[in-house]
Amino acid sequence: MLDRTVLKLLSPWLDRAAAGLVRRGVGADSVTLIGFGLGAVAALAIASGATLTGLGFVALSRLADGLDGPVARQTRPTDRGAFLDIALDFVFYASVPLAFAWADPARNALPAAVLLAAFIGTGSSFLAFAALAERRGLRNLALPDKGLYYLGGLTEGTETLLCFAAMCLWPGQFPILAGVFAALCVLTWVARLRAGWTLLRDPDRPA
Repeated sequence: MLDRTVLKLLSPWLDRAAAGLVRRGVGADSVTLIGFGLGAVAALAIASGATLTGLGFVALSRLADGLDGPVARQTRPTDRGAFLDIALDFVFYASVPLAFAWADPARNALPAAVLLAAFIGTGSSFLAFAALAERRGLRNLALPDKGLYYLGGLTEGTETLLCFAAMCLWPGQFPILAGVFAALCVLTWVARLRAGWTLLRDPDRPA
């Protein structure tokens, strides 16, 4: 829901930072891998109970995730790079609830499992629609720079990161935050099912 607005605000700054990385010979795939590595450190910190440290690494990880696209566009975007980016992103997003479950299994395991199940719904609907939209040649004109058709919803990347930040700041509230966000993910899943059913109707009819 907020990704388009946030991307519009941050794009000029990300483009400038990306230009600096390009001048130094840093490639987009390297930025993607660095971002994933930082995300893994974030999950390990959260699992050990250092949630504020984890939050810092989450922020650094997502900064790298925001930079790999502009770096690619300023050099040479590739399908391989887009695949790597989305595949590692999904693992990162799953690692944070898992880390909270590891930190306090008795209190957090069930809420984390519910949230991860909700992530499966949003993630699968996102990727399934993107694959079929690509086959049909559909494009999201609102976000033309994305490697996949970016079907939005209530719980996009920005909202997820805000939820993760709240969890890190108030780890004792993880069960409540996970439950509320899982419910929002279910609403997103339902909305994406409706959008997919509408946009992927009979190919003989205009979308």
